[in-house]
Amino acid sequence: MTERHALVVDDHPTNRLLAIALLKKQGWTVHEAEGGETAIALANSFAPTLVLLDISMPGLSGEDTCARLRECPNGKTMRILAYTAHAFPEERARFLAAGFDDILVKPINRKLLEDLIVGL
Repeated sequence: MTERHALVVDDHPTNRLLAIALLKKQGWTVHEAEGGETAIALANSFAPTLVLLDISMPGLSGEDTCARLRECPNGKTMRILAYTAHAFPEERARFLAAGFDDILVKPINRKLLEDLIVGL
């Protein structure tokens, strides 16, 4: 099986911990970043298949980070999930329009995550 790389981006370490634990249990190699600039640098260094990206972060927002990730060499093929507590219908439409593939609402659980990454 090909090694699958994921990147979890969230400014709160606790939020990263759960996502990382769930992904590792599913066999992913997981990297983490606490902000957008670090996420972009990491994505350019190891080309993740999957990115869980928080929306509300200091500095570069999740939406701006998503746009910049799409400009990376594998940006068109990586699956970027908005990793957020914001789940109102109008926000969902805005996130999808901003380039996210789907939305993973916090707090996450194993089943929700599995449903969104099946086939990766």
